Amino acid sequence: MKQHSRKNMIALTLLGAVATATGVSVAEDVADKPMISPKTMADALHLVMDSDRTVYTQKIVNRLAKKEKVITASEHFEDEKALVLPAQMFRFGSELVAKRAEKLPDVKFSYSLQSMWPVNKQNAPKTEAEKAGLKFVADNKGQNYYTVEELGGTKYFTAVYADTAVAPVCVSCHNDHKDTPRRDFKLGDVMGGVVIRIPVEG
Repeated sequence: MKQHSRKNMIALTLLGAVATATGVSVAEDVADKPMISPKTMADALHLVMDSDRTVYTQKIVNRLAKKEKVITASEHFEDEKALVLPAQMFRFGSELVAKRAEKLPDVKFSYSLQSMWPVNKQNAPKTEAEKAGLKFVADNKGQNYYTVEELGGTKYFTAVYADTAVAPVCVSCHNDHKDTPRRDFKLGDVMGGVVIRIPVEG
């Protein structure tokens, strides 16, 4: 019995070693192969962004500022010792990614939060693809917009995803802001869109 156990243990150890070695080999083989399409990459990036943004909005800002009222959330968060607004958190992340990506020549993509009704006019769409994409996701709830555009001699795969009011704090912040061009948002409404751009040629 003991002999069988010892043999089994040796077999398992060898099997594990082979599996580990094979795994390393496979990882090395596939690591640099282009196995993912721009659309799939954009969808995956957006899944992470949207999940993080939803968690911050619902679990931090809405809970602490709207429900428990232990701290406020403000665009002037430093002066007012307040929480960063979800849109600011998203922009800060985007700016940090762009800065860190400068040191990674193979990592090329950008993203931004935009709206047809921007509180901050800098977040208004500029290119025709951005304008068409934001309109599409607002008119077709639950659907994404994909296109290819050329900017500065480079072709980009551009994806636009709806940015939805996921918590009451989203609605009150936008409807009550002094600079807002629209004051009738409701929970679940499309308030804007996330634009992800990946270079594909040029």
